[in-house]
Amino acid sequence: MVVRIRLARWGQRNRPFYRIVAADARARRDGRFLEVLGAYNPLAASAPEAKHHIKRVWLNVGRINHWISVGAQPTDTSTSLSRAPRAPAEG
Repeated sequence: MVVRIRLARWGQRNRPFYRIVAADARARRDGRFLEVLGAYNPLAASAPEAKHHIKRVWLNVGRINHWISVGAQPTDTSTSLSRAPRAPAEG
């Protein structure tokens, strides 16, 4: 089983929100996943309330490193998001 670290789309129509997940490469984009590793909100910076305490990207770096160490392949998008400045994950 090939595991990929990729984005799964959540949210409403015209208001996307993505979860960064570890999933089987054969699974659908929004289908089954093994673990949620983070989230990405592309609209957070453009919202009027974005000035105060809205996270754009949060990642569980420890779990991402674990999945990569056991052979998971991150997609280009998830790799670029992991390099972006971010707030630490809670919990």
